Amino acid sequence: MGTVVVIGSLHLDVLVHAPDRPRKGETLAGHAWGLQAGGKGGNQAVNAARHGAHTFMVGRVGQDDFGVKLLDALTRNQVITTYVQTDTTANSGMSVAIIDQQGDYGAVIASGVNQHIGHEDLARVRNVLAAADCLVLQYEIPLESVWASARMAREYGVRVILNAAPAYPTTHEQLALIDILVVNEIEAQMLSGLPTDTAEQVEQAASHLNTIVPTVIVTLGARGVTVAQRGQTMQHLASHTIQLVDTHGAGDSFIGALAARLADGETLTAAVRYANAAAALTCMGAGPQPDGVTPQAVERLLSTE
Repeated sequence: MGTVVVIGSLHLDVLVHAPDRPRKGETLAGHAWGLQAGGKGGNQAVNAARHGAHTFMVGRVGQDDFGVKLLDALTRNQVITTYVQTDTTANSGMSVAIIDQQGDYGAVIASGVNQHIGHEDLARVRNVLAAADCLVLQYEIPLESVWASARMAREYGVRVILNAAPAYPTTHEQLALIDILVVNEIEAQMLSGLPTDTAEQVEQAASHLNTIVPTVIVTLGARGVTVAQRGQTMQHLASHTIQLVDTHGAGDSFIGALAARLADGETLTAAVRYANAAAALTCMGAGPQPDGVTPQAVERLLSTE
């Protein structure tokens, strides 16, 4: 069992199911809603733990009901919460996601205490990070904390996985701190400055980013996954044929599963193949942390290929 440290966001998601996402000034009648523990950091930590990693979450919750629910979701999924701090100065993070009839979604995030993650949080987890196999980062916390975390991991030779989402402009010097960059086509376009409308353009953008980051993974939803590994032939994995219910959280499922398998010593190719299947299973459930995404379910899906 490998060890994964996730430093990132915790949000309680309000999920609203509606015919479509409203236009500006429009009110639509939805047909269902629910609460779901989320945040990219929380989702990725839960998925890393579900796929076998000894997983530490580093983050913050508020002293409120949302914070209680977020901590409960982590502990129920075997994520170690020793380094999740209860912050009394602001509310827990939350988001509202509107999921349409096709299973696609749009969301609005109110970060709350996630914006307070900083030096104190990193100092507390230093010893755990030093012994970890993988560090997982995203962009829903202060960016200076993202890069400080990556530099700390570099000190200890810990593999750094960055999910550059939501997309922000990033310098070459910052990206050079990363071992594995995982982005979708929109994020790949923003970081590379190149179009990503076609498969060929995605490969060109991945190749450009690969000159900075040793491994670049571009997740493309129904178009599969493109993997650029420095010094090797570019790979493309097709998507799985599934009954789509909800794409919310599929990218986080991919990241968590990828980190868990890499931490356990799998090759990049095998880990990406596994993570691609885990993301597909997530799209067959409701919400970003559906219970049916287990190692056994992933292996069953892979056995049908």
